[in-house]
Amino acid sequence: MGNIFRNLDWSVLTNALISIIPALFCITIHELAHGYTAYRLGDRTAKDMGRLTLNPIKHIDPFGIIMMVVVGFGWAKPVPVNMRNFRKPKSHMAITALAGPMSNIILAVVVYFVFGLVYAPLGGEYATGAGGIVLSIVYRAATLSIALAIFNLLPIPPLDGSKIVFSFLPERDYYKLMRYERYGMILLIVFVWSSAFDVTVGRVTYAARDWLLGISRFAGSLVR
Repeated sequence: MGNIFRNLDWSVLTNALISIIPALFCITIHELAHGYTAYRLGDRTAKDMGRLTLNPIKHIDPFGIIMMVVVGFGWAKPVPVNMRNFRKPKSHMAITALAGPMSNIILAVVVYFVFGLVYAPLGGEYATGAGGIVLSIVYRAATLSIALAIFNLLPIPPLDGSKIVFSFLPERDYYKLMRYERYGMILLIVFVWSSAFDVTVGRVTYAARDWLLGISRFAGSLVR
């Protein structure tokens, strides 16, 4: 038995954890933000279905989490929202949609700041062992969170950005587009596999990452 454990390639498990833990954390915060905002605006659907929780199992979409780990983007099981429970359906739906990406932006800022604080103490670019794993998880969580926010702000159904943009349309056009929202997934898949994805989401994510990373390291040096 001892020989079996010694011969295992632990790097595979380590890399899986570095990918999966941040992904679960980011999508859980994103979906919880949707559900809690909807609840505060008068819709109890997510609360009654047990979705106002930090338990990632409640939010996982198996294929979505695999895509997030492998490709770098993905999705969770959408939080159910009944906009008929809102006092102002269009605007409150937009606010609920915006809550997800905003929670990821805030999360990214906080986690990048933490990264700046622990970067040098854990060994920086020369970190190994547990310190290197912690830095990798923290860094990936922050980067994935900002990518998730930017991706979801795209005005392509069924992403959050579409609900925000659609809210500015006249009532008749708004509800018509919402009915055909599910067909937007085809357009979304085409976009993701095209070069336009890297040019837009990819570049903005990397630019935001570099900017926040620079600020976090500067802040970390001041605190130390």
